[in-house]
Amino acid sequence: MIANAARAQEFPIGRDDVIVIAQKIVSKSEGRTRCLAEVDPDPQAFELAAATGRPAALMKLMLDEAQAVMRATPFAVITRHRTGHVTANSGIDASNVAMGDGDKVLLWPIDPDASARAIRAGLKRELGAAPAVVIADSLGRAWRQGTLGTAIGCAGLNHTDDRRGQRDMHGRTLQATIVAVADAIAAVAVLAMGEGAEGTPVAIVRGAGRWVTAEDGSGAAAITRPVEGDLFA
Repeated sequence: MIANAARAQEFPIGRDDVIVIAQKIVSKSEGRTRCLAEVDPDPQAFELAAATGRPAALMKLMLDEAQAVMRATPFAVITRHRTGHVTANSGIDASNVAMGDGDKVLLWPIDPDASARAIRAGLKRELGAAPAVVIADSLGRAWRQGTLGTAIGCAGLNHTDDRRGQRDMHGRTLQATIVAVADAIAAVAVLAMGEGAEGTPVAIVRGAGRWVTAEDGSGAAAITRPVEGDLFA
């Protein structure tokens, strides 16, 4: 579908392009929709529901998708997702789920990096070239208003650019600079795709070819900061 849409728009995909795909369209294609009426909450879910004022069935799904609950308030439940990403509500929401779906919500893909690798392999079969693939979701940030497009899965991309040991324009050695390449690409792509009713689940990012790799690479899971180094855990 991605390859055909690009052809129809006369915007052919090249091997140095990065294809950014909204998490929701990947989750839908993988059957990650859940109906709250079919969820059986446990005591921990009821306890979390009492603390947050949220449905116990939704709390059960959040707990099932999380390694740990880091903060729980009526405003948001912050969890460390089972993939390692820190998210609000374990990445679960109902936006852009059809209104006729009742009390259905959408979960993240089981393995976003594996999803990115599979899509990349499919594009290679269709195109004869393997562009990089990023699966993006909009996540909040500590101390900042608003969400930002973030890579939750990727394949064929150097997801970070480690500049430590290089010199700045004045000759000083960079000590801590690691550029979040995959997240930066996801952020600019989400601006093009939109967050509401735009109906544009895929964007082609051109000009980032120096970070595209022949190998799939370690994926977005490798970007997450180890828990032992997380000052906010």
